[in-house]
Amino acid sequence: MSNNAKKPVHAGRLFLVTAPSGAGKSSLVNALLKLEPSLKLSISHTTRQPRPGEENGREYHFVSEGEFLAMRERDEFLESALVHGNYYGTSRLWIENQMAQGNDVLLEIDWQGARQVRQTFDGVIGIFILPPSIEALEWRLHHRGTDSEQTITRRLLGAGAEMSHAPEFEYVIINEDFDTALFQMRSVIIASRLAYQQQAVRHREQMIGLGIPL
Repeated sequence: MSNNAKKPVHAGRLFLVTAPSGAGKSSLVNALLKLEPSLKLSISHTTRQPRPGEENGREYHFVSEGEFLAMRERDEFLESALVHGNYYGTSRLWIENQMAQGNDVLLEIDWQGARQVRQTFDGVIGIFILPPSIEALEWRLHHRGTDSEQTITRRLLGAGAEMSHAPEFEYVIINEDFDTALFQMRSVIIASRLAYQQQAVRHREQMIGLGIPL
């Protein structure tokens, strides 16, 4: 979509959450979804192998590289990217349907994908999760117990480049204390829903009845 093209205004809001591996993004998102059940999590497609305990259709839609590339060719993804040797993509149709129904959608996404999403949707809210230090990030990656030493080294080498894109996001949360980070993340969601433009779309008739210009 051209940057000059008119972008649709939806009742629902789109939240993007980005972080380097090991910063605690998935744990924060899972806890947030329990506190905010109306928030819909977009399930991405990926070509990477499932980690222990992951299920197809829950954490990700796991597909082959051939399947993924065919879907991308049919323009089925809102965004797609190659990250650490694996493809990731987000369903465009599902997100648009959810937002049109007034549901808020949350995407766990990398910085490249976030840039692509902003070309399609206005009013996107980006949240970047940072670790308190590189040492803390390394400790978390080792104690997560899901990656090989080679993978951990690759993730640490890429973390600096990923974190350099934090200024592109509206909000930055340093995940030093989990409960504090979760409170801050939920506060962003709640405050964003109360923005004037969002309230004008969600409660149009009510605001017209009150004589408020839209």
